[in-house]
Amino acid sequence: MSKLLRLCSWGLIVVPALGFADGLSRLKLTEQTEIKAPPAKVWEMIKDFCSISKWHPAIANCVSEGGSAAGAKRVLTLKQEGNPRIDEEMLTYDETAMTFKYKIKKVDLKVLPVTSYSAFMTVKPNDQGGSIVFWNGGFYRGYPNNNPPPELNDQAAIKAVTGIYQSGLANLKKLAEANGVVRGGR
Repeated sequence: MSKLLRLCSWGLIVVPALGFADGLSRLKLTEQTEIKAPPAKVWEMIKDFCSISKWHPAIANCVSEGGSAAGAKRVLTLKQEGNPRIDEEMLTYDETAMTFKYKIKKVDLKVLPVTSYSAFMTVKPNDQGGSIVFWNGGFYRGYPNNNPPPELNDQAAIKAVTGIYQSGLANLKKLAEANGVVRGGR
């Protein structure tokens, strides 16, 4: 009987551990940029949920419903062959704190090799009277099982999201530091 009990106990330890052996874990990424413009000006550029089409170089068009309130939806059309789309939803929006959180509802893995993606964008003041914009995301790679193909592994997911954040923040910085403010979506 004690041999059976030891075997069962061993199974309770080993079997759950095997579930973690594939290394699937939520990936997290933070990119930020300092902008020589006041936070209110930078926030004005990004606060409209669909304004991303005005400052992100990869976005051809944005159509939204619900404004920027929690539950608002937007459909992004990308500047890629075939005009792929990303469907997103606003989760939280805080005008005073200059932050919002959104998630991807639908995207083709060939366009963005991630699942369960959500992210925050936040504008904070820096010590020089300018701004720091943070873009923080969490997601899983596109392939949830063991031995993902290279185009759906952790590295591919991180590379894709890093590219989105860096190109968007670089262009936001360029536009915010130039004269005038870009407003609203299309």
